[in-house]
Amino acid sequence: MYPLPVQRWKPLNRRLYKASLPIALLIWLLPMLAVLVTSIRSSDELSQGEYWTWPKHFALIENYGTALTQTPMLHYFANSVLITVPSVLGAIVLASMAGFALATYRFPGNTVILFGFVAGNFVPIQILMIPVRDMALKFGLFNSVWALVIFHVSFQTGFCTLFLRNFIKQLPFEMIEAARVEGASEWAIYWRIVLPLIRPALAALGILVFTFVWNDYFWALCLTQGDEAAPITVGVAALKGQWTTAWNLVAAGSVLAALPSVLMFFAMQKHFVAGLTFGASKG
Repeated sequence: MYPLPVQRWKPLNRRLYKASLPIALLIWLLPMLAVLVTSIRSSDELSQGEYWTWPKHFALIENYGTALTQTPMLHYFANSVLITVPSVLGAIVLASMAGFALATYRFPGNTVILFGFVAGNFVPIQILMIPVRDMALKFGLFNSVWALVIFHVSFQTGFCTLFLRNFIKQLPFEMIEAARVEGASEWAIYWRIVLPLIRPALAALGILVFTFVWNDYFWALCLTQGDEAAPITVGVAALKGQWTTAWNLVAAGSVLAALPSVLMFFAMQKHFVAGLTFGASKG
């Protein structure tokens, strides 16, 4: 029913598996390595068609300096921060409260509400494009940061609620009952008991939602127009010229756009792993 551990494979299969890992890793990293090398390549080499050779002249400072100072990359970066931070905080706050209620309260319709959150995760986001865009135009939110914030909070809350509800469900319910017997209010139980115990899960969820929102391109393209509220994902695409494209600047912008989520993952890696394995074993 379950796959055998690698240690129990036949010797030939283990050798083939170990030999294929570096090849698969190289294939997976090849596009990213190509972008990194292109971001430090000079425009003269690109104009001569040298895409896969090692750069003869490193234009690291020129390319990244041009991308930061002579393009609206800093404006796009600021928009991404204004979109991502409120979206992450809003989704996690709402989901933690909803997860606490669904995990600790027994009321009619509890399971139906939970199934609603689960079903929402299976809705293809593409079919929501026209109604969401029309609503943004109707309420005057189109081409604004708040349109993206409201949508991301709404769309991410379902997944976050399901995620946190399962973690809170695994907490010892006796602690919550003891706090209620001692006279603690529901807000005090939520704030002083539940949230500290699920801190690893909150950290893992924060990294996931940050990555989802920061790297979003589809909804940023649907709900914004021009440079006023465009995030950095749309800004990188705007670096392409009308007649010619400076691919070294596009590559440099792509690296700058991916850098915050990568740095956040490595900075919070310990909490991320702890959050994913929290409650995996009991006893």
